[in-house]
Formats: sequence, structure tokens, C-alpha cells
Amino acid sequence: MSISLYSAASGMEAQQTNLNVISNNIANVSTTGFKKSKVEFQDMFYQVPKSVGADSGGNIIPTGIQVGTGTQVVSTSKVFTQGQVSQTGEEMDVAIVGDGFFQVTGTDGEPLYTRDGAFKVGPNGNVTNSQGMTAVGFPSPPDGTNGITINNTGGVTFTNDSGDILGTGDIQLARFRNPSGLLALGGNLFRETEASGAPTVGTPGENGIGTLQQGYLETSNVNIVEEMVNMILAQRAYEINSKSIQTSDSMMQQVSQLKR
Repeated sequence: MSISLYSAASGMEAQQTNLNVISNNIANVSTTGFKKSKVEFQDMFYQVPKSVGADSGGNIIPTGIQVGTGTQVVSTSKVFTQGQVSQTGEEMDVAIVGDGFFQVTGTDGEPLYTRDGAFKVGPNGNVTNSQGMTAVGFPSPPDGTNGITINNTGGVTFTNDSGDILGTGDIQLARFRNPSGLLALGGNLFRETEASGAPTVGTPGENGIGTLQQGYLETSNVNIVEEMVNMILAQRAYEINSKSIQTSDSMMQQVSQLKR
């Protein structure tokens, strides 16, 4: 059986995965705090009819024969580059400029992490995300709070109608040594894994942690023009691999007709 059939088929399968990732990036171009994904490929094992450096009658073969058997997707990693910050004017909207994640508590009590800073005040007075999950490291406003001020380093001041200070607090952010190792759960949430390492929790603006911007939200870091170009390249690569299959099939057909 011709190796070219399997090599081209693996190429088509890899480009289909590539297109799936690109499509998801484009679909989330307006998702708050979304981080695009990229596909990484690697070649598969090789058939070696003649080894490199083999002895041929006292001479060393300089190259040998190595025939590859296709490609495969080795990873789809998140790209944690900074997205643009868009002004909303909402005092509970907070954008991270730089590294770091907000911390929330999942429905089963597990710690989760997000770049989505669209926070709300829940019915019991605690700060939550849009799904109602409690924000960890975000002080709850006391009764009578009418104004909330958040500075770049996470300092929070609560005031009443008269401008009197009712309380203060500090927002803490989590930072990971390898954020690409986080497990994406959907809903703008990530979970810690062994690959990401344990989080380092600290004050914004210190030890490599980004600063905060009140009244802003971080938008998706998807570049729609770049993704459209990537989509065209994936489509063309898929078509070329399909042509390889057609060509291999045509060659095999010619061989099968030699007896006639």
C-alpha cells in the first residue's frame, strides 16, 4: 500500500483540527478575556530502507533513505498575549493589564481562574462573576456602599452617598509559571493542572503580576485578519493533501491496468 495515501490522509486530518481551532478563535472574537489557541504539528515516524551512516563496501553512506509517514497534531496551546482593554464605565468591571488571573470558586468549591473581570455584587453582598461564582481575593462591599474605587495596584475603597469611606480592601491576583498548561473549561474559566504549576497569589503590580484598570474589560486577543489568513492557508493545505490522495490513487490505477 502506498505510503502517500496515509501521509496525505494524516495531513487532511491535521488540517481539519487546525480549522476547528481557527473557527473557535473567530467565534470568540468578542468574548471578554478570551485567549486564542494555536495548533502545533510534528512529523510522524519514518521508514528507513537504508540507514544514515551505514557501511557500503567500506564507504559510509552520507544520507541514507528516510521516508516520512505524515503529520500529526501534537498540541493546541493557549496564547496568553494581552488583549486590548475596552472602556465600559462600570465600576465593577476590572481589566488586568499584564500577567495574572482573577480567582473564583467553582460550583463544587474548587478554585478556578479567569481573565474576565466583569464582576457583579450578588444577593448576599459578595462579589461574583457573571455565572454567580464567588470572586476570591475581592473584598465584599459593606452595607450602604454607593461607590467603589479600585486603583491600579488592587486597592479598593468603598464609599456611601455622602462620600464617606465605609471600608477598604485589596484585590489579589494569581499568576502561573506556565499559563499555557491551564485546562480551559469554557465559560472564560481555567483550572490548575500539573503542567501549569501551582499559582502564586499576590498584589497587582508586584512580582511580575499585572496591574488593574477599573471601568475597563480586556477583550479577546484574536486578530480576525490573522485568523482569516490562517483559515485560507488551512483550506489550501487540505486541498493539496486531497490532491496527493487523488494522484496516488491514479498511479495505483495505472499499475493495476498493466496486465491489460
